[in-house]
Amino acid sequence: MENKRFKYSPITKEKDLDELIEEIGGARVVMLGEASHGTSEYYTWRTAISKRLIEDKGFTFIAVEGDWPECYTVNRFVKGYQNSGRKIADVLGVYRRWPTWMWANWEVAALVEWIRDFNHIRNAQHKIGFYGLDVYSLWESLDQVLKYMEQHDGKAAEAARVAVQCFEPFHRDPQTYAQATAFVPTDCENEVIQMLEQVAKRVVYPDDPEHEFNTTQNALVAVNAEKYYRAMIRGGVGSWNVRDSHMMETLDRLLEFHGPNAKAIVWEHNTHIGDAQYTDMADDGMFNIGQLARERYGRDRVKLVGFGTYQGNVIASRSWGAPMQKMDVPPAKEGSWEHMLHEMSTDDKIILSKDLKEVPELQRRIPHRAIGVVYDPKVEHLGNYVPTLIPDRYDAFLYFDETEGVHPLHMKTRGAKEPELYPWNY
Repeated sequence: MENKRFKYSPITKEKDLDELIEEIGGARVVMLGEASHGTSEYYTWRTAISKRLIEDKGFTFIAVEGDWPECYTVNRFVKGYQNSGRKIADVLGVYRRWPTWMWANWEVAALVEWIRDFNHIRNAQHKIGFYGLDVYSLWESLDQVLKYMEQHDGKAAEAARVAVQCFEPFHRDPQTYAQATAFVPTDCENEVIQMLEQVAKRVVYPDDPEHEFNTTQNALVAVNAEKYYRAMIRGGVGSWNVRDSHMMETLDRLLEFHGPNAKAIVWEHNTHIGDAQYTDMADDGMFNIGQLARERYGRDRVKLVGFGTYQGNVIASRSWGAPMQKMDVPPAKEGSWEHMLHEMSTDDKIILSKDLKEVPELQRRIPHRAIGVVYDPKVEHLGNYVPTLIPDRYDAFLYFDETEGVHPLHMKTRGAKEPELYPWNY
């Protein structure tokens, strides 16, 4: 369909994804974004795209903006490992840390069910994986390393015990640990590095390679989480960059682990997958996994797909750690990317960046909505729009004129002690 500004394609059914799948071509990494962590349509259409990539283009695994230990539990379930659980809702109950609704929701349950069914008739080497890229699970990862090493390697287990003991005075509270290291010239950095070194020396068991990878990854999470929490208390962009560097390192490790023909699908917020070089994030010295992946693998091998909406409702919280609630998402502010797309038509649509290159009004930074887990619709115009050079930040964009909140499983939530992220909550 032609428009006086640029070309777009309406999207109403899975068949309408053909143009996007063709644009993805031979990419090795496809990153699928979201403009919030609580919108149903983002999850549903990312699932539809992921199915096509797995079935038509042989993609190997999905890696998400979630914690490694919890997502590895889901990975065990979808691959049918022994004692990995029977019911999807019970398995997703592993997501107990706030914000639970990000992964403990019915939209993710549908994805998990599809992957498990897809894997059922495939041998172990060709089963689709599900992994977490994030860095928050310091204590959970330490616990898993210690438990595994106590069963397999006494020397490495001792290194893990020393690391755990170093953190014990802080009562499993990342903020307490971060604040302490800001004022006292001591921390647990050496202990977690020594633990990682001991774990890395282990011989890989040929009959259980993924379990070994899981243990090593948990050790790496502990190392980088310790860096993250120390950087966070100092403020500035340091903690953001530590976090996205860890995500990129984990993605690298997963691709290497799955072999030279491996292909990855990444689900994260637009602020992580949309190339930060083409936003005001770059002005503050921030980078993200989308930028790092393009630099590492090349733009032809990495496709970045953003998502956005004009209005609707969303699941989010009023403050860090507060109960989730359904909130109205007001019409996008005038002059924003979302407002521009709404003014063109109320169609849900796919826009390819190659069709935007010659549009004069897009060759500048324009406001682009971003909603975090903490949200206040009344003041979103003050801080929820990222100045963005759209044609370069993404390779494609999926727009939905009106969206609904995700459907949580309504499970109890562990308290959230982490301070808010800079400068948003993504």
